[in-house]
Amino acid sequence: MASALAVGRARSDIDVISRAGLPLHSFMDEAVAALENVVPFVAACVSTLDPATTMVSSARKMGELDGRNEQDVAWSQIEYGSDDPTSITELVKSGRLVVGLHHATRGVLDRSVRMSDLLLPYFGFQDEARVVFVDRTGAWGHISLFRGDDDTAFDEDELGFLAAVAPAFTRGIRTGLLAQLTRTEAAPQAGPAVLVVDAHDRIVQSTPGAQLHLARMSAVPGMGDPLTSVQALVSGARRFARGEAERMPRIRVRTSDGVWLVLHAAPLGGTADRAGDVVVTIEEARPQEVIDLVAAAFELTAREREVVAIVLRGADTREIAAEMHLSPYTVQDHLKSIFEKAGVASRRELVARVYFDQYAPRMGGDIGASGWYTA
Repeated sequence: MASALAVGRARSDIDVISRAGLPLHSFMDEAVAALENVVPFVAACVSTLDPATTMVSSARKMGELDGRNEQDVAWSQIEYGSDDPTSITELVKSGRLVVGLHHATRGVLDRSVRMSDLLLPYFGFQDEARVVFVDRTGAWGHISLFRGDDDTAFDEDELGFLAAVAPAFTRGIRTGLLAQLTRTEAAPQAGPAVLVVDAHDRIVQSTPGAQLHLARMSAVPGMGDPLTSVQALVSGARRFARGEAERMPRIRVRTSDGVWLVLHAAPLGGTADRAGDVVVTIEEARPQEVIDLVAAAFELTAREREVVAIVLRGADTREIAAEMHLSPYTVQDHLKSIFEKAGVASRRELVARVYFDQYAPRMGGDIGASGWYTA
């Protein structure tokens, strides 16, 4: 482990970077560079997750993984299709958000399917440190750091440091998702975006619209294969079909040009020869789906989210109070808290921050004097 001075400097740097309002990829690059100063690695992968489903929505790679996407789908098959106790989903369930594989397996790396079937044979990695970035609204991302043949395993001090900077990474990812620049022109129309994946995880049908969206999801150099998210959905759909999950899986994804997409998956069913087939659809997110995620990123309470939803309908303080059975003074208190969390000073700015910055600018209109969209 690095010196106490270097550790303190790195922790301070990551905290400052997380509060700088950087776009997602800039935050990831700068924060991981600061992290590497005290926790060295040969490769790293930082992902974003949909906090509602804990499924990967994007991945950025550094070091020996940069540009190597050939095993991304295999990674997703293991991550979301097996019962590995160190999977992202299982770590969130257990509340054990930091793990070193060498430490967790007591040096017997074959105990991890991810290590034995993928990381060792294909990349030669000898250890993985994994951290999931979580707040009370869900899991927003994760990082995996890797070491090779000539490296020592991640030790307890290094894992402790990763745990200490995890809240800053969570903050930076939440902020970075909202800071992506939103495209102002309408997207080209390519018809329905649909993929069909068969029981052997092969894409057997794909529309031009689906290919267009997948290309947009991987437009930035250093990003992982967007089919990682598709495979996560496929595994989730099969779990749902077996009764192992309560709802159909979905992932909200923000593209590099700032557009929110929603990916859904469902088992096709039907004849025996189609058993295991899954259909995946991709579409631009509806406003409410974006607003829910933005409100979660601001860490609004359930009550505050109710207030925001009513504000977005154009209601004034008295109308909000009547609908929520609160006093106007209580509504004002909620609004004050919401403004502070969202970094705004008025309802007009709140509407812009929660809705228009994330969704409407690409439609080509402006916010009118009342705070509402005008074409």
